[in-house]
Amino acid sequence: MGLPRERCLEVGVENLTIKELLAILLRTGTKKQSVLELSEEVINHFKTLFDLKEASIEELQLISGVGKVKAMEIQAAIELGYRIAKSNQIKLGQVVSSHALGHELIDEMKDWRQEHLIVIYLNTKNQMIKKEVIFKGTLNQSIAHPREIYRVAVKCAAARFILAHNHPSGNPNVSQQDVDFTKRIIECGKIMGIELLDHLVIGDIRYLSMREEGIID
Repeated sequence: MGLPRERCLEVGVENLTIKELLAILLRTGTKKQSVLELSEEVINHFKTLFDLKEASIEELQLISGVGKVKAMEIQAAIELGYRIAKSNQIKLGQVVSSHALGHELIDEMKDWRQEHLIVIYLNTKNQMIKKEVIFKGTLNQSIAHPREIYRVAVKCAAARFILAHNHPSGNPNVSQQDVDFTKRIIECGKIMGIELLDHLVIGDIRYLSMREEGIID
């Protein structure tokens, strides 16, 4: 394997490993470690990449070979990536599709350690008028009640909405509880005259659309 910068020129930045990307940021190693070894130590110091994102400059400096400048450069690169991703998020008034929403919510929810139910409320043109976390928990709990979903829908005059919840396991496969809850919401929607367009289940690298799976007609 060549040096990270050489590999970047040869295969493109999108084909580099996380270790190689971080090594490019670090630039140099130490007397005892190559830059790739130092990069690996930084990655192994944290349980997840999200923990690395949340690390302070002081925490990064606890790693041998990472001084204040390297710590700041790591933080700056992570923050830049975060802001770029955030700038591409669906905004109020923007037309929403399940595909765009699914990929946005993967970035937002993949590291959440507790299940959350999010509702995206839309007008008649499928433009987002409100996005709200309705509850935290699991869909079989009594707190996961359609009443709150439709209360907010009526309050913001939504014509339809999309549900999304994450699976902290990272696996977006639909459970029977997910299906039962969704069908319950659909039945309530028929009474209220407010349509459920889709229910997205969010994993750590992919999402599942109940409409695409044929669970929602």
